[in-house]
Amino acid sequence: MVGNYGNAEVFSFHATKFFNTLEGGAVVTNDDELAARLRLMRNFGFSGEDNVVSVGTNGKMNEICAAMGITNLERLDEVIDVNRANYERYAAGIASIPGVTLLPIDEEEESNYQYVVVLVDRVAGPGRNEVLDELRRNNVLARRYFWPAAHRMEPYRSLTPNISSSLPNTETVAEQVIVLPTGTAVDLHDIDKVVEVIRRTVATK
Repeated sequence: MVGNYGNAEVFSFHATKFFNTLEGGAVVTNDDELAARLRLMRNFGFSGEDNVVSVGTNGKMNEICAAMGITNLERLDEVIDVNRANYERYAAGIASIPGVTLLPIDEEEESNYQYVVVLVDRVAGPGRNEVLDELRRNNVLARRYFWPAAHRMEPYRSLTPNISSSLPNTETVAEQVIVLPTGTAVDLHDIDKVVEVIRRTVATK
């Protein structure tokens, strides 16, 4: 079960995550000694009201973030239902566009359907960046993901300057991926418009 691997697991509750508290995160552990140390560290190293016993920082969650988390917990099923409907609408529309492939989700596994990921193959005519530019021109907030690839950023770019030839799959995917907008702020009509922009861009190149 998630939360039981290794000595500790770290979760991000950043606003972009499926479950979020606007900002922040959590560390979980089955190690009582480590848990006690982490509790000290998140509160400036205070043990009691005014007794500092270790190095620490201000890592406490504030009330507004906690309230957002509770609210989001209450809506998880609703958000999954919307995400799934959005994903299925994208899947139906993109299926007939040559050179554009929706990353499939294994229906035998549980998913929150948070990300709608497509690959744009240059065989279709336009490349990923051309499709992305056209989406942006139509006020669609899509974005490149996993780009640039980690090995093309510092410090890895300087540490391993010739590694690209050893990572052909990474290079290919990094040049093809677009993540399309989804979530409760996106409705099925919006999705149809996004798909139509992609279809038109591919057809006219």
